[in-house]
Formats: sequence, C-alpha cells, structure tokens
Amino acid sequence: MKQTAVIGAGVMGETLLSGLVRAGRRVDQLLVGEKREARAAELVERYGVAVVSNIDAAAKADTVALVVKPQDMAEVLDEIAGALRPGQLLVSLAAGITTAFIESRVPEGVAVVRVMPNTPALVDEGMSAISAGSHCDEEHLAEAEALMASVGKVVRVPEKQQDAVTAISGSGPAYIFFVVESMIEAGVHLGLPRATAHELVVQTLVGSAHMLRETNEHPTVLREQVTSPGGTTAAALRELEIHKVRAAFLAALEAARDRSRELASGS
Repeated sequence: MKQTAVIGAGVMGETLLSGLVRAGRRVDQLLVGEKREARAAELVERYGVAVVSNIDAAAKADTVALVVKPQDMAEVLDEIAGALRPGQLLVSLAAGITTAFIESRVPEGVAVVRVMPNTPALVDEGMSAISAGSHCDEEHLAEAEALMASVGKVVRVPEKQQDAVTAISGSGPAYIFFVVESMIEAGVHLGLPRATAHELVVQTLVGSAHMLRETNEHPTVLREQVTSPGGTTAAALRELEIHKVRAAFLAALEAARDRSRELASGS
C-alpha cells in the first residue's frame, strides 16, 4: 500500500490534503509532516490522518509533496535528505524552485516533479502545470498528475516554460480579482449599490468562464457576439484599446515571468 506524505500544512498543503481525501484517497495512505502541535491536532481531528515529523514522513512515504515556502525549501531538503531513497517521488509546489536545485540536495535517483499550482485549488478549480526532473519516468509523472488532479486540472509542460506558467496561471487569479475589483468600483461610481455591483460582476465572471469552457469557442468569437456595431460594448472596448489595456496585460505578464526567472536563478 503506497503512502503519500504532505510536508507543509499551510493553506495550500491542507488544500491538497483535503482534495486527496475527497478524491477517495484512504486516510491510512496519507501522512502529514507538521511541527506545530496545535496545527497537527487540528489536522488529526479534521481528517483523521497521521501527523508525524518531516523526517518520518519522508522515510515512510513513496510520494512526498513539498508544500513549503520557497525560502524554506533548502532547510527542509537538508532536514529530510537522509531519509530519502532512489525511486522515491518528490513533488515540489514551491514557486521558482527548480528540479535541479532539489536534485542537488537529495540522494541520486530520487525523482522530482515541479508543480506550479494556483489558488483556485482551494475550491477544486485549480490549474497546475507539472514538469519532470531528470530521474522521472511515466509512472512518476502519472502519480504527480493524480495528486494535483484532486484539486483541479493538470497539464504537463517542459520546465523551461514554468516561468511563463507562473506569469499566466500561477499569478493569474490576482489579475482576475484586480479586474473584478475595478469593475465593482466602476459600478459604484455609476450609481449602483456596492452589493448589487458585486453580484453583477461576480456572476458575469462566472457565467463568462462557463461559456468559455462549455462552448470551447475562441474568446474573440464570444466577444464579438456581445459587441454590436456602434453599441455600448463597442464604446467600452474602444476605451480599453485607447488606454492600451491589452499592451498593459502583456507588459504585466512579462514582468511576472521575469521575476519568476529571478527567483529561480536565486534559488
């Protein structure tokens, strides 16, 4: 019976744990590495999982998900390296940490998969991109996919594309929330009660997302369906083009990609 350990029980760590439980993973197949006693007690009560030391989690598990802050990764790897073994799978959810960085700190032959998740995983609508390290085989990648599929969708990408993934989907929810926030404020400015503006904008976002997913139409087609010649939507879109919103998005995503590269090189 294969064991999976989650080291790091913060928000994303618990999200992954709860997703695995909901996906049908047996709790006696799950371990959690957590040092804080109060937090450990919460997880035991909430999920019925065994909470152990990081070293015990690494020693007992076949798959170890490292859900720790990037700045803590080196310390955690130094702590558990002696308990790891060739053929074991390490799945890292730490932004900007390369597979090479992890492989340099663990025994030869440990398989490493790098993951870029995003926060909609909290509601099982996450988007995760996974990349294989130098010792991964198909079985390792399939297990990493199954792990992340418990909280949303998964795609495989070459690791060189992870900085772009970080810019698009990793940071992407913040851009969406920024647009929603701006539309709500505009609604208030136009005379709507804030609660009404909030409901209008959020449901419009949800409905539009469902249209994109269900129709599988290109967003340009869907946009044109809303845009009557000389109408209100055309007038609004003209202002967005005048203010170079499209170019601003490109510049913003390039900045996020470049920062991801900086973090990776600094790791």
